[in-house]
Amino acid sequence: MEVVKFPEQSKRRVPGIDLAPVGELMARAQKGDKRAYNEALTQCEAWLKTYLPRRLAPEHVEDAIQETLLAVHRKRHTYDPSRPFPPWFVAIARFKWLDRLRSHYRHEQSELDDDHGIDSHEETVLSRIVLENVLGHLPEAQATVLKLAKIEGRSVEEISMATGQSASLVKVNIHRARKKLMKLLEKSYE
Repeated sequence: MEVVKFPEQSKRRVPGIDLAPVGELMARAQKGDKRAYNEALTQCEAWLKTYLPRRLAPEHVEDAIQETLLAVHRKRHTYDPSRPFPPWFVAIARFKWLDRLRSHYRHEQSELDDDHGIDSHEETVLSRIVLENVLGHLPEAQATVLKLAKIEGRSVEEISMATGQSASLVKVNIHRARKKLMKLLEKSYE
């Protein structure tokens, strides 16, 4: 069986598309400039057409672009012109990309749940191997609390007693573990 390897963290930009000037366009759009708004959306769409095809199957790209642009439209009032535009926009794009991935995996899982009357432990064994491999990318304290919380379903208080970590440290370790795993997952789809 092939072991899943996650690429090291790196800061990659979408080549050839600079979103920084879009901030000025969005600021003008917030003041009612429709031409600036159309140009901002056009530039955002161009960026998405480069960003999303490397992360999604071709049949999902156009829908993801439209969902992202719709989210930008709905959230445009939350953009603060005194702050850089790219982080605001990229956060929306990443959320929509992850939503698309979650939806895709839920659909695949529902197809796999169709039981054909054959008992097999293969899925359980493979899931356990993949899980151990993924948790191996986390510091031990984070892997332990994440396993106890999300796999065994224990409460923060129970985890605190079992590990000797304070309740607030347990929460911090769960948060950091989930954040690191999300970054690893995102990088594995680049």
